[in-house]
Amino acid sequence: MTSQDAVDIGTDALILAAKIAGPFLLVVLAIGVIVGLIQSVTQVQEQTLSFVPKLIGAAVVVAVSGSWMLEQMVAFGHELMARAPQLLNG
Repeated sequence: MTSQDAVDIGTDALILAAKIAGPFLLVVLAIGVIVGLIQSVTQVQEQTLSFVPKLIGAAVVVAVSGSWMLEQMVAFGHELMARAPQLLNG
């Protein structure tokens, strides 16, 4: 295994992490902005009001795209296992 192989695996892992975390982050960010705007307009500054919608949004993301996320992670694991003999032999 060369240093370039390690860099390639690390790069692929970071790209996969970004692809999987992206939907969560976008949904929670959008909900946070909307709830923040509503709180500033109504002048209701309660911290728990922003937590529950974010939690529901994250649950919806898992329900909608959870199988795709799991499929991506399993494919990455299979790819690493398939490359293992090549990496060990050099």
